[in-house]
Amino acid sequence: MKLVIGNDHTAVEMKNEIKAYLESKGHEVINVGTDTTDRFHYPVAGYKAAKLVASGEVDGGVLICGTGVGISLAANKVKGVRACVCSEPYTAKLSKMHNNSNIIAFGARVIGVELAKMIVDEWINAEYEGGRHAERVAMLSEIEETGHLKAAE
Repeated sequence: MKLVIGNDHTAVEMKNEIKAYLESKGHEVINVGTDTTDRFHYPVAGYKAAKLVASGEVDGGVLICGTGVGISLAANKVKGVRACVCSEPYTAKLSKMHNNSNIIAFGARVIGVELAKMIVDEWINAEYEGGRHAERVAMLSEIEETGHLKAAE
């Protein structure tokens, strides 16, 4: 699998460990985050990663900032991206199975590296189920495309 990884200055160490972990499992990983602890704006990494995911240049993405929230918000502004913040493996798995998430995010200040590895594993190994979930994912796309949701009006 070809993945993109992005981070801000709070998550350099975790990013390096997760990147190495993913590569040890045979994944190709493109780094769009910072490699220093100098102040770095998370929207930059979130945007760069999301553009690669949305274009299909990569199969998915992993984003890490202090909480995972800010960087995922930036990624979710890119059309076609469904980034999900997860602090445990079950949500990561279901975000792919039910919501067809294409980016996973978590916080370096919230979880440890071993838990991050479990989250990434569950997310990568999960498969989108489609079926009854496809209608809901289509609704998300409708909101993204039009700014409206017919079912709610």
